[in-house]
Amino acid sequence: MRKKVIFSVVSTVMGLSMVGCSAAGTQTAKVPDGNSTAAPTIESKPAASSKPIKLRINWWGSQPRHDATIKILDLYTKKNPNVTFEPEYSGFDGYIDKLTTQAAAKNAPDIIQMDAAWLADWNARNQLADLSSVNVKDIDPKLVEAGKYKDKSTAIPLGNNAWGMIYDKGSLEKLGFQLKDGITWDEYFKLARDIKAKLGKDQYVMQDATTNREAYTSYQLSKGKGQPVTPEGKFNFDKDTWLEWVKTFSDFRKEGIVPPPDVAVGDKELDPKLDLMLNGKIIFRNAHAAQASSWEGLKPGSIGVSAMPKDKQGGGWLKATFFFSVSQDSQNKAEAAKFIDWFVNDPEVGEISGTTRGVPVSNKIVAQLAPKFTAADKLTVDMIAKSIAGAQQFNPGAKGWNNFDTKEYKSITEALMFDKTTPDKAFDELKKKASEYEK
Repeated sequence: MRKKVIFSVVSTVMGLSMVGCSAAGTQTAKVPDGNSTAAPTIESKPAASSKPIKLRINWWGSQPRHDATIKILDLYTKKNPNVTFEPEYSGFDGYIDKLTTQAAAKNAPDIIQMDAAWLADWNARNQLADLSSVNVKDIDPKLVEAGKYKDKSTAIPLGNNAWGMIYDKGSLEKLGFQLKDGITWDEYFKLARDIKAKLGKDQYVMQDATTNREAYTSYQLSKGKGQPVTPEGKFNFDKDTWLEWVKTFSDFRKEGIVPPPDVAVGDKELDPKLDLMLNGKIIFRNAHAAQASSWEGLKPGSIGVSAMPKDKQGGGWLKATFFFSVSQDSQNKAEAAKFIDWFVNDPEVGEISGTTRGVPVSNKIVAQLAPKFTAADKLTVDMIAKSIAGAQQFNPGAKGWNNFDTKEYKSITEALMFDKTTPDKAFDELKKKASEYEK
């Protein structure tokens, strides 16, 4: 019966997960996770009768994803001895900057892990190869559509994902609190104040989301005000809603509900030394479902998941975790596409990968894995299932706006955190900067 229940949940996720999705995700969703790790080269003696091929492949993630991917690459080489890999993996910080520099020099890896937020710009620059040869018949058509550009597949989705909250359930329960499903923003903020009353001076309730673009997007969407930047590339930050948001976190800094700015800016997701939740400094943080297993691995048995708080509408969304693409400059496009086809469809890959890239996109692989899901896997599935009901339309980001989302917004709001500007001046600066991106 337990296995049937799990499979039922997963089937629901696969059938409904794109209710809130549009064409293709860091993010992103921002979707950040993992620690930087040095990457060895995987080598295997090529077969004498086949042309030796070395594929460079890059991805970001946490250690469980690194370990699983290395095993998968090794398995592919065993099955195809003429193909070896040169892996380049790291945490999320600095990933896209390095990749963009490589692509500009026509030196990008053959196989690239991509976030939906980057696809519009990369496709517009014709930097991604056609992957129409990849077998996607067992993948939800809406997920496949998310990776298309001008009717050609240039990005193959790797997993289902949701934007929501991760929290230290063990610490919350010790304080005598529980997080109910379907919580509103007002209830969530009240809960934060109630929790703070039981915490010590150097303990906080949540991360400071002043600089978190995705968290604010959730807030504005839930208020029924639409996307802060429309898919067409128009500035649509609602001033009153944004001022309300930043004032809330200004009050939280004064009340000790969020860490002081110098502590907040040092927070780094999934870094055992710098992650404030792992270190017991905060209880709640925003995250993607695909990251749940990584936190569970670092803090076993203590992690809880939730959909984003709601208001008039839900505040979260569902999306593809990320994608594999092939560089247009690759000299081995056909072999790279063959590997991606195998990666998303092979049962052995599914067993090794599990949910390290989110709930797998192949329906057959999900059915295969469901009875074997670990506690960490179930957290990923649970967040997706909890997010389905109120899921908003996913916006992958407008063409040409990536720097605004990842750099300009952070810079302006960080100055606000450190009291170097006022909320009204910060909003005016956001609007002014946005005018440089509007077409």
